[in-house]
Amino acid sequence: MLAKQQLLFHLGTTKHKKNFTSEDSYKLWMRFLRPNRGGAVSSVRGRRGAAEGRPEGLVHSGRAAGGRRRVRQAFRRLLNFLFSFSCHILSSSCRMRPQSATSIGSVVVQERLNELVSLFKGRTERQKDRLLDPDESEEETPPAPPPPPPPGEGKKEDTPAAAEEEEVEPFQIEILGHPLKLPQLPKLPPMPDWLRAILDYRFPSSIDPFTDLIYVIWLFCVVAAWNWNVWLIPVRWAFPYQTSENIHLWLLADYTCDFIYILDMVIFQPRLQFVRGGDIVCDKKDMRENYMTTERFKMDVISLFPMEIFYVFTGVNSLLRFPRLLKYMVFFEFNDRMEAVMKKAYIYRVIRTSTYLLYSLHINACLFYWGSDYEGLGSTKWVYDGKGNAYIRCYYFAVKTLITIGGLPDPTTVFEICFQLINYFVGVFAFSIMIGQMRDVVGAATAGENYYRACMDSTVKYMNSYNIPREVQNRIKTWYDYTWKSQGMLDEQELLVQLPAKMRLDIAVDVNYSIVSKVALFQGCDRQMVFDLLTRLKSVVYLPGDFVCKKGEIGREMYIIKQGEVQVVGGPDLQTVFVTIRAGSVFGEISLLAGGGGNRRTANVKAHGFANLFILDKKDLAEILVHYPESQKLLRKKAKTMLTKDKKPEEKRPSKATVEVIPPRPDTPKLFKAALKVTEQAGIEGTFAKLKKAYRASESAGEHAEVRRPST
Repeated sequence: MLAKQQLLFHLGTTKHKKNFTSEDSYKLWMRFLRPNRGGAVSSVRGRRGAAEGRPEGLVHSGRAAGGRRRVRQAFRRLLNFLFSFSCHILSSSCRMRPQSATSIGSVVVQERLNELVSLFKGRTERQKDRLLDPDESEEETPPAPPPPPPPGEGKKEDTPAAAEEEEVEPFQIEILGHPLKLPQLPKLPPMPDWLRAILDYRFPSSIDPFTDLIYVIWLFCVVAAWNWNVWLIPVRWAFPYQTSENIHLWLLADYTCDFIYILDMVIFQPRLQFVRGGDIVCDKKDMRENYMTTERFKMDVISLFPMEIFYVFTGVNSLLRFPRLLKYMVFFEFNDRMEAVMKKAYIYRVIRTSTYLLYSLHINACLFYWGSDYEGLGSTKWVYDGKGNAYIRCYYFAVKTLITIGGLPDPTTVFEICFQLINYFVGVFAFSIMIGQMRDVVGAATAGENYYRACMDSTVKYMNSYNIPREVQNRIKTWYDYTWKSQGMLDEQELLVQLPAKMRLDIAVDVNYSIVSKVALFQGCDRQMVFDLLTRLKSVVYLPGDFVCKKGEIGREMYIIKQGEVQVVGGPDLQTVFVTIRAGSVFGEISLLAGGGGNRRTANVKAHGFANLFILDKKDLAEILVHYPESQKLLRKKAKTMLTKDKKPEEKRPSKATVEVIPPRPDTPKLFKAALKVTEQAGIEGTFAKLKKAYRASESAGEHAEVRRPST
């Protein structure tokens, strides 16, 4: 009974543990059974011997071998059963028993604190190891995770797992007691990235008409719809290409263009930003009101006037769609945006001018077919005879008429004569205008090259007039040719001078800041001072073999290598190369700040090949440093350090100093002399003045005595 109470007590105290496991239960049972194992066995055997009427000693002696073995086996079976049963009871009670909010919170807080303590201990150990041995700590750092596999391999590896996941039991239903399996629907393929990007796109509340690429693409769609009406309305009116069999296709295209017009008028145009009083307005209401007050809004409304209602009376006549041509402003806006976006805008200008010429020929071809149909196809030699492709034949006639090639049949009727006269007059004016505009476009495209040719021709003419040696002329021509091919211009400053100072600074920072920031002389200086330096840099091209600077010259510039290489040379023939300086390096910076004869070049530097250098003039730097005194002090200190760090200390030679037996008399103190002079000027006969007179009198007496002594 006592053993049972002990077991229940231990079970009641341990089942409340959160992490109570089967191992704990096993230890509990062993703790309970081991102390009383012999007593329990003996008590059982004693009771069995007393029941049979035999003494207890005889039982132990008679069946010691077999009884113990059977009892031990039975007892082990009982222990195994009780052990498994107790584990099951304890685990179920621990899971089913609800925990209080306080106990749960305390457990969570304790776990979090333990986690933080372990993290702090680990961090402390790592920092300690790093301070003791940095190299060893870097080696013991965990390696970086391996890079993710390529998209193709990852997909191949994931395919079997995905296939296994897709194997799901089919859906079953019962109809009148009979099971029915329904087939699974096929899984949709993954969505492409481009389609996902389109679905995730959110239309902006305001659009910048000058920089938004989406708006330029939309303008292309609107211009395409406008060109449909501009080119095909005359064709459908003049040529018999619109029939009852294909009328539905023509109407579908017409109404699609009308729908694009409506979208542009309702969605895009009211969202365009505009400038008012120098501020960019992005408010929806203000943008909508601004669009409704413009001339473009009125033309857009007129262009959508529904003239198609007259189809009821006249049938489908393409001329009733002529209001759609009034949306011409979008065409010119698209031209401006395309010229701003394209790198070579003159190509688009040439294409646009050629399109003007083709459209004028297109309209003339439509009018010629209409005139031929009015006179009667094939009625005279002048009109179209109705053979072959009508549009191609009429277009050929328009080309010969407007370009005035000749070889056309003579008109016979008054209508034909008038039509031909009008064609000739229009052709002369239209064709001359097109040729003049094409000349302007081509001239603007080649303006830079023409300027380069003019400069080179003027230079060659000047050199020939003064009989410059041929070798020098060839080098100058080479410089012109390389500079033009590498930069596209002869002087970058001529292009940048047209821009405001802020934009010039932005361009200079993007182009030159990465190079100037590496100059050790300017590190630590004011950032704005460095920006001011960028606008003063000048680009110069040196030919192969040209000397950038020579030893002994007065240094007035600093050089930054933008492209190419330069060499520091020396020797009697200046052919020995000491060092090669490559792109991104700087030399000559000491000469900018050195003074008092210390700004002379100390080496010969020449270009190894074609070298493009940035030059910073000393005068420009001085003008900038006036506004940055702190940077000026720092630069002078750095320049002094650079000048003195390479100089070797002068060796002091030992000199034998003469030892004087009788030291010379020290000079009169300066303060004493000043006091004597003041008293003399003031006329004060003080002590110092009397001493001075006595001193002079004694000196003069001694001199007289020395003069008399030889005479005697």
